[in-house]
Amino acid sequence: MTDIIGVGLDLVDVNRFARTLERRPSLAQRLFTEEERSTKRPERLAVRFAAKEAVMKALGSGIGSMAFRDIEVVLLPSGAPTVVLHGRAAEIAASRGVRSWQISLSHTDATAGAVVIAQS
Repeated sequence: MTDIIGVGLDLVDVNRFARTLERRPSLAQRLFTEEERSTKRPERLAVRFAAKEAVMKALGSGIGSMAFRDIEVVLLPSGAPTVVLHGRAAEIAASRGVRSWQISLSHTDATAGAVVIAQS
């Protein structure tokens, strides 16, 4: 039986996020891995950003406790999203006993949202 360690939810305004990336092009490199940046669609980047923030919330960590690039949102062969952690994010998850993740992503042209459950 798995226990829920934490739940995270985040919403992002797609247009505002896209404008921020346009004003600060180097921000995408700070936030996303090369694979994540392969999409140019703002709603797909916004939903990945929402997922990264939701992961931080599920871990009980705030912004600054880990790099955004330490949290990578990848698609499984089935097309389902999952989370792969690196560096400090992986260390924090291990220290809290996280062994698996459930993740749900959704977006419209205007809003992107993510729900993440950290499980033991």
